Amino acid sequence: MIRAQEETDSGIIPRLEIGNWLETGFNWINDTFGAFFDFVESLLLTLTDDWLGVFLNWPDALLMAVIFALIGWLVRDWKLGVLSLALMAFVITVDMWENAMDTLAMVLVAAFFALVIAIPVGILAAKSQRASQVVRPIMDLMQTMPAFVWLPLVLTLFGLNVTAGVVATFIFCLPPGARFTELGIRQVDSEVVEAGYAFGSTPRQILFRIQLPLAARTIMAGVGQVIMLALSMAVIAGFVGAGGLGGEVTRAITTVDIALGFESGLSVVMLAVFLDRVTAAISGGEGILPKLLRRRRKTAPKDEQTEGAKATAATTA
Repeated sequence: MIRAQEETDSGIIPRLEIGNWLETGFNWINDTFGAFFDFVESLLLTLTDDWLGVFLNWPDALLMAVIFALIGWLVRDWKLGVLSLALMAFVITVDMWENAMDTLAMVLVAAFFALVIAIPVGILAAKSQRASQVVRPIMDLMQTMPAFVWLPLVLTLFGLNVTAGVVATFIFCLPPGARFTELGIRQVDSEVVEAGYAFGSTPRQILFRIQLPLAARTIMAGVGQVIMLALSMAVIAGFVGAGGLGGEVTRAITTVDIALGFESGLSVVMLAVFLDRVTAAISGGEGILPKLLRRRRKTAPKDEQTEGAKATAATTA
């Protein structure tokens, strides 16, 4: 465990082989659970290919750009729609559309699985101080560890392919989702929660009808951070064969191609601006689509009351 033959630079403290221990552990995990990792690889490849098929095989690039513009218009206003169209048009004009959609598919898959895990973990950490004390150091480690450190790990488990990039992206972008969820729930006014309990609400009703709705803006800010980190890591994942814009950036570095580097880098910027503005607009809730959803929620209780009154009248008659 401790190598007595070699010492640190001080000459006093023996050197700990932490790196070798971790490498041995990961090799054992890979050998023992190889079938599970093969299943994960197949699943992630399928999902990424399916999303890529949606972006590339069905509509033309310009039509897809118009769809992105409609998304911007629906979640906010026509200005965001025009901006989204301009951003996507730039990506098309520099011939980076296919690579950009490849990167977007990888970001969506990684961010989806990160949020599926991060939000429940954040809820658990907000509900239990002991769980929070366990979760926070793990999130600190995942968020502060240099991004490139995760690449050898995923290479060991999945090899040089898109799956390695998706898993590295998933690991890197998960912490903000858990942190912001915990923060949002903890910031909910305790008096509101106590009032809910006073009216006989169960803990489940308190969570889903009081805490999560009031923490929604903070949680959506975490979703935006998850997506932004996923995009940044997806570019770095080009070094492990993830392809997309990250692959183009990697090729530009290895061939010292300034033009390719700037074109792929600016395409990353355009994609990042689009994703950031859309997620911010969704959290703001000022667009056409959020307003329609809020209006539907308001009318739903009235419809239920009307149906209940009709049923009562029919029973009485």
